[in-house]
Amino acid sequence: MLLNQIKGVNDIQDINPSDYQELAQEIRDFLIEKLSHTGGHLGSNLGAVELTMALHLSLNLPEDKLIWDVGHQSYTHKLLTGRKDGFDNLRKFGGMSGFPKRKESECDCFDTGHSSTSISAGLGLVKARDIQGGTNTVVSVIGDGSLTGGMAYEALNNAAKLETNFIIVLNDNNMSISENVGGMSKYLNNVRTADAYLNIKEGIYNTLKEMPRGEKVVKGIRKAKSSFKQLVVPGMLFEDMGITYLGPVDGHNIPAMLRVLQEAKRTRNAVMVHVITQKGKGFAPAERHPARFHGAEPFDIETGLPAKPRTTANYTDIFSTVMTKLGARDEKVVAITAAMLDGTGLKRFRNMYPERLFDVGIAEEHAVTFAAGLAAGGLKPVVAIYSSFLQRAYDQILHDVCMQKLPVVFAIDRAGLVGSDGETHQGVFDLSYLSSIPDMCIMAPKNKWELSDMMKFAISFGAPIAIRYPRGEAYAGLKEYRAPIEMGKSELLYAEGEVCLMALGSMVKVAEQVKQLLNEAGYKCSIINARFAKPIDLEAVEWAVRNHKLIVTMEENVASGGYGEKVRDAVDGFKSDGKVLQIAVPDRYVEHGSVEQLMQEIGMDADSIVDRIRKEMENAR
Repeated sequence: MLLNQIKGVNDIQDINPSDYQELAQEIRDFLIEKLSHTGGHLGSNLGAVELTMALHLSLNLPEDKLIWDVGHQSYTHKLLTGRKDGFDNLRKFGGMSGFPKRKESECDCFDTGHSSTSISAGLGLVKARDIQGGTNTVVSVIGDGSLTGGMAYEALNNAAKLETNFIIVLNDNNMSISENVGGMSKYLNNVRTADAYLNIKEGIYNTLKEMPRGEKVVKGIRKAKSSFKQLVVPGMLFEDMGITYLGPVDGHNIPAMLRVLQEAKRTRNAVMVHVITQKGKGFAPAERHPARFHGAEPFDIETGLPAKPRTTANYTDIFSTVMTKLGARDEKVVAITAAMLDGTGLKRFRNMYPERLFDVGIAEEHAVTFAAGLAAGGLKPVVAIYSSFLQRAYDQILHDVCMQKLPVVFAIDRAGLVGSDGETHQGVFDLSYLSSIPDMCIMAPKNKWELSDMMKFAISFGAPIAIRYPRGEAYAGLKEYRAPIEMGKSELLYAEGEVCLMALGSMVKVAEQVKQLLNEAGYKCSIINARFAKPIDLEAVEWAVRNHKLIVTMEENVASGGYGEKVRDAVDGFKSDGKVLQIAVPDRYVEHGSVEQLMQEIGMDADSIVDRIRKEMENAR
């Protein structure tokens, strides 16, 4: 087995070129087998096998630097750097991450997890190399989806100023190669990157620049050259910016990629290598359903179907259903997503109201300001974005929405711990960064019915408002408690004395478990469903202080700036002797693992919370 010969970095360079395709097939078979058990990002990795092989054949890692945008397509890279054994525990607690991690390997030169960052990071590594007199190669890989993010264009604008080598690989899995254009491009690429041509071109340009009005002559030559290339060379956007464009090249043809990468190394500026790949290549279910296999749960290899089909609705499903109903009732309701149509549950809304659904691509900042414009124009926009991605649009929420008090609804999916995607995706900061903004209202539902009620409330609210809800199964308990949603008002579920649990959103379910354990231990326990993280219910806090020995705030968010901190401040304001125990995510990044394991690890499961409460109560006696 060829893959067994890859025990460490650069071992692929000892493989016979005639065996490259066999190795590529072995890699695909390995990934399909392993991910059928662990789950993970399958489609993107199957599409990048040959591309990754070509990069590893062209580079000398770790001296050369390879940055993966987002990083979910780095599984082959991990295989080729000697991490084959780590795939048994991929994305599991204590196991190998599904993204590049500097602490995991020196071949992972930059941690990633969010999109559109690789060109900026690569440009920084290039400048660091040049300042320190290095000669290593720096390559940033970016997908066509990530290239929709504005940060990528900010980086390209700066990269265009380079007078030193920097390779940007555009992994495009959404286009096909046009043979005639591809053939002409290949010819021009070979000419434009040949050593003799580059030396002559640089010599002519430098000589002309020394002459009177030489700069104008150089610009004229470049303009005439560009006019011709516009007819035959794709990628003129990059050429016009000052970035050499090579391609398109078949991303599954290793010899072709090796040739173009060698050509790219010869340039003395930033160069864009345009590679065409097929997402999910080699696994028919992933080829047919690329979205389903973007981040797949464990699956059956024969059918591609989930190993454990979901039988209950999750919060995204509830949001999807409510949105379609709201869209039917009010033609002013519109929805915005940032390249997460399926993930946020807006596919049904799109199918029913296509003219009212806007997928803006991976561009969260634009999504929020676009929504502000829609609201200013008299519509009722709902922006559905994952918690960890919405934080990229903090300034737009503050400046463009809240400062103008525009009625934009933020549906924040994946709030709280998300599990196996790890620290870059944990949605544990939104309460803090949103609470800091004046005129922002924040809610969190205790169960699936409350999410529905909150969405209806939010649409009619008439000001900026956010609803945060977790990934996973929608809680179906406490159905009998469905008091109408009132602005800034919490909901009293149990009133028993001694300990008062003030729980927000997903933590209400945990509070029920804590209450049962405390009752068994002889403690009386009240539960308040907070509902609102901002504004908090001061009357409820005062009631809790006056009638209990200990207040316990519970939230799936970092402690700093969160709900518990606001309750503590309120208690201090009442000049009470009441004690507050704050249960929240600790002040550190939480890595990957199942949500249940992570809750135990950070002391937020029911047993851990009960232990902390009992210690507090015993110390108070």
